[in-house]
Amino acid sequence: MLQANASTQHASLKTFAAKMAFVLLWSGGFSVAKIAVGYAPPLTLLALRYGCSICLLIPLFIITRPALPKSRADWMHACVVGLLVQVIYFGMSYLAFKAGASAGVVAVIVSLQPVLVAALAPRLVGERVGARQWLGLGLGLVGATGVIVARSSLSVHSMSGLLFSIVALIGMTAALLYEKRFGVGQHPVTANLIQYSVGLVFCAPLALLLEDVHVQWTGAFIAALGYLVIGNSLIAITLLLALVRAGQASKIASLFFFIPPVAAVLSWMLLNEVMPPLAWGAMVFAVAGVALATWSTPSVKPRKA
Repeated sequence: MLQANASTQHASLKTFAAKMAFVLLWSGGFSVAKIAVGYAPPLTLLALRYGCSICLLIPLFIITRPALPKSRADWMHACVVGLLVQVIYFGMSYLAFKAGASAGVVAVIVSLQPVLVAALAPRLVGERVGARQWLGLGLGLVGATGVIVARSSLSVHSMSGLLFSIVALIGMTAALLYEKRFGVGQHPVTANLIQYSVGLVFCAPLALLLEDVHVQWTGAFIAALGYLVIGNSLIAITLLLALVRAGQASKIASLFFFIPPVAAVLSWMLLNEVMPPLAWGAMVFAVAGVALATWSTPSVKPRKA
């Protein structure tokens, strides 16, 4: 009995650590990407990011020899997730900035993703979302929006920027639900290699068609690209896919409410962007909402007589 409790606590600690690592790495990507786009166009940056990720994954694939998808359907499912996350979510987010949408607009729109997941999960993946979880999602949305509104302008300079942001939101929402319903638990090296190959195949031609692919290879850009490749593309995505497969999609999605507040703090620390008092207060709502939405009461089995 004691061993079972210890094993459960150890597993809970590992899950908590994975969630916190994901939030920090994903949030840090906003500040780092903001630095990187000063040296390379958005789609060019994504193509470089995916190309470098593939170069790092190929030796790992050769050494570890992970299993490949067993059927054509498994290959298709892995490619669809890669398309939704790497091309639609990241690509549309970067294009939204290029089209004139402010960081505040993109962050607020994308932070609606947990609400969409919670609304669609019952029908698409058979998950039940209770009143307490809806309350938590509502609080998280209020907090995340409050942080962004307090620290940035919500101006949209073009309708195309707004539309790109909405498509990015749809992309990540669809990716989480699709992975939960059709994911087959691919090895992280295999899953990432497929995803970034899909990302490179789509983003590289688009960069050549739409952008001046000139890159300033400074020390700051190389450091930023290294973080985006290792921290975001390899570690964070692996953690996200593992968490989605291990838990309810709607609960994992609510972690994204942490992203705007944590990204705001990191931007304040790394880029000296102002954090007004209202933003700090709004973070309390975001954290409380995530805690309420993801907290679950452990089931207690009746003792045998």
